Amino acid sequence: MKKIIPVLVVSVLVLGTTLLWMTNPGFSMPVAEIVQFVVIIVIVGFAVYLAINRFRSVRRGEPAEDELSKKILQKASSFSYYASLYLWIVMIFVNDRTKMDSEVLIGTGILGMAVIWVGFVIFFKVRGVKNE
Repeated sequence: MKKIIPVLVVSVLVLGTTLLWMTNPGFSMPVAEIVQFVVIIVIVGFAVYLAINRFRSVRRGEPAEDELSKKILQKASSFSYYASLYLWIVMIFVNDRTKMDSEVLIGTGILGMAVIWVGFVIFFKVRGVKNE
């Protein structure tokens, strides 16, 4: 239960600050910001999904995280770290070729890192973790 509450609190804080960002009087809705908002919603939805799964496990009397889920998260984080390095190389290349604001570039890179991690978690949940 101790690990469920922080995930939900961070999810609520992210949604709250995103809504504050969108209600800002100077906020305009270019395509890049709409895409960022959709990605934020997807990432928060995934965090809520993980929290609900942990809560169900606790309610059934099981541990919140078993060995398999820990192994999946660890493997996904290590693979996403390396993939994120390549993402930042691509982002630097895009920055050299286009006139993109640095704040938008950094925000897109951070959201890209989160999407890569979510993708690897889903990949390893579907494929499974090989015995090493």
